[in-house]
Amino acid sequence: MEYDFIVVGAGSGGCAVAGRLARLRPQARIALLETGPGDDSFLIRIPSAIALVGPRRNARNYGYETVPQPGLNGRRGYQPRGRGLGGSSSINAMIYIRGQHDDYNDWVRQGCNGWSWDEVLPYFKRSEDNQRGADAWHCSGGPLHVSDSPDPSPFSTWFVEAAQQAGFPRNDDFNGATQEGAGLYQRTIKDGERWNAARAYLYSAPLPNLDVLKNTQALRILFEGKRAVGVEIERDGQRSNLRARAEVVLAGGAFGTPQLLMCSGVGPAKELKTLGIPVLHDAPEVGLNLHDHLDFTTCHRVRNSDLIGFSASEPLRMIREMIRYRRERRGMIASNFAEAGGFFKSDPSLQRPDLQLHFIVAIVDDHARKLHLGTGITGHICPLQPKSRGSVALVSSDTRVAPLIDPGFLSAPEDLDVLVRGARLMHKIMHAPALAAAKPEDMYPMKTTDDELRAEIRQRADTVYHPVGSCRMGSDSNSVVDPELRVRGVEGLRIADASIMPSIVSGNTNAPTIMIGERAADWLAATGH
Repeated sequence: MEYDFIVVGAGSGGCAVAGRLARLRPQARIALLETGPGDDSFLIRIPSAIALVGPRRNARNYGYETVPQPGLNGRRGYQPRGRGLGGSSSINAMIYIRGQHDDYNDWVRQGCNGWSWDEVLPYFKRSEDNQRGADAWHCSGGPLHVSDSPDPSPFSTWFVEAAQQAGFPRNDDFNGATQEGAGLYQRTIKDGERWNAARAYLYSAPLPNLDVLKNTQALRILFEGKRAVGVEIERDGQRSNLRARAEVVLAGGAFGTPQLLMCSGVGPAKELKTLGIPVLHDAPEVGLNLHDHLDFTTCHRVRNSDLIGFSASEPLRMIREMIRYRRERRGMIASNFAEAGGFFKSDPSLQRPDLQLHFIVAIVDDHARKLHLGTGITGHICPLQPKSRGSVALVSSDTRVAPLIDPGFLSAPEDLDVLVRGARLMHKIMHAPALAAAKPEDMYPMKTTDDELRAEIRQRADTVYHPVGSCRMGSDSNSVVDPELRVRGVEGLRIADASIMPSIVSGNTNAPTIMIGERAADWLAATGH
């Protein structure tokens, strides 16, 4: 079959670019390819079902593992990634964060002209349908619904109070004038249901010019000379070719996009030749610059019926909550668990926050894979601007085989120092009066010395699910894509996902990835095809 545009990957970036492009170019034929299934499942729609799809590999979660990480005592890290329509926006914690203004101004300083805060803000606003309405920072009427929690747990409000008691400011809008402070997160939830990228961009209006091809594996990009002209796919056990008259867009994420590029002959020549892949274009940085937000947790037992956990009374309580959810679309079942958090400076002398905290109204230990009896609360701490860098590499020329994922966690010593300060900051908040009244019991007591704490971080820390950067954007010849997201060294090929970030944004990456897709749609719509 032949299309004008083919988008590979129906995650946050892919849904945004395909859905927006279909609206901007109604006469163009567009195909959106997704390896996984649809998203019409209670596991996706119900916010609290994240506890079922996130912790382990399943039909909607690739559940990757990293290579052994020297910085984590040789442990393999866990890397959940969404599989199916909506991608990781179908299995994430639904927190809406754009990042700091300086993140994007830093991109410009790294050679990404056109990506300053003032230039990306209109795309954030265009994508947004904020429950609070329109103002200088927000917009209503966009495809992505953003809402406040109608009934947050009292523990979430106590966390915000505790942070203030510990000396930190309150912030009621992390996506406004400033990010610093503690507050309740806005979420991509509407009427008690997850509002993933697929619901936002693919279903909100009829799109007769967009074909969404689920359960379709992209095997390689097809080239004529150095121009991308289509994609070889496998569907229902059969291989075939889809042709693209205008452009092919890759949106497979920080792992999938560099993998497909390399399997198609665009990447480091030496590595490709080792695997017998014909080299179309030697691009040494494809797969490099991978980085992520490392996360360390403090877990606390608290006996309280307002918290989620495992106890004798829990089954009856969950039945009551399910009945409430069916009637009102509110309550515990509608919670994303990570209702509160904040952005803080690990050192008061810093110009901007370098830490993000997530506060969870349950015990979440080792990605909720280590279960504990009873109820409790969890504090997540991650450095916002990590210095550590890693890579994505091939183990096979077959895109159906998982790549080698190496985030290089704690390869830069300063990241560990920031985590140590952040853990002590979180401990201070968790034991401030507003939360101390609930008598939290530290499941991992705070270490006395920094060296002891460093050792514990190396033993227990892991990702908070924000891999980016493996197809770096820039103006230099070594960058993988230019500032209009065109892949260097070839024609007719762009990337529209988090892999293009030259440096990670300060916060959750779903909203920025959607913004990238929105920007890509404008450039694609302006092409002459």
